[in-house]
Amino acid sequence: MKFSVDCRLCPRLAGFLNQVRGEQPDYYALPVSSFGEPRSPFLIVGLAPGMHGANRTGRPFTGDFAGNLLYGTLHKCGFSSSAEPLDAAGNANLSLHLRGCRITNAVRCLPPQNKPEPQEVRACNGYVAEELAMLPQAAAILALGTIAHQAVLMALQLRKSSFVFGHGAQHELPGGLTLFDSYHCSRYNTQTKRLTTVMFEAVIDNIAKYLESKHFD
Repeated sequence: MKFSVDCRLCPRLAGFLNQVRGEQPDYYALPVSSFGEPRSPFLIVGLAPGMHGANRTGRPFTGDFAGNLLYGTLHKCGFSSSAEPLDAAGNANLSLHLRGCRITNAVRCLPPQNKPEPQEVRACNGYVAEELAMLPQAAAILALGTIAHQAVLMALQLRKSSFVFGHGAQHELPGGLTLFDSYHCSRYNTQTKRLTTVMFEAVIDNIAKYLESKHFD
């Protein structure tokens, strides 16, 4: 299942993007592509584009609080060339590039109230499978939240009951991949202290150490 920005598999999401484009004509408001080099040994799977984040800029986790925390942490751990996802004009920072890392979402289109429906997660799951198929042996996958975690398992045709989501959990998957879990780095989770910067940095640092032990080029 090859990704295309012309995807219109989900009528509700396609209709919502049409509405957003009418209200915000300067927003990207299309299905959002992954960011980073294919076949990178570290794949991050989020939930879906945010209204004023990726839905505006066209780049995953760029333009909202979640992106600030994610790219800041990736930069600190050596996976990003910059901690600043935006340029001075508020657009995606074109000078930022990822190092051995790629970012995608379980659902590629902005969902109303940031809540994709189960059938929309399923419709988009072929794109997740495409990402996973490109991963090298012993690659690390980071699932940001339960929906992303379950989308990875669905794409690999694995039972959810065999790999239960838990912040900081690490799951050895069939085929040599390792799935790491974190609460989503959303403003809501950080404001409620469900996820702190220290907690999130610990997860990314653990992944960095795991990848170092695998001696990827």
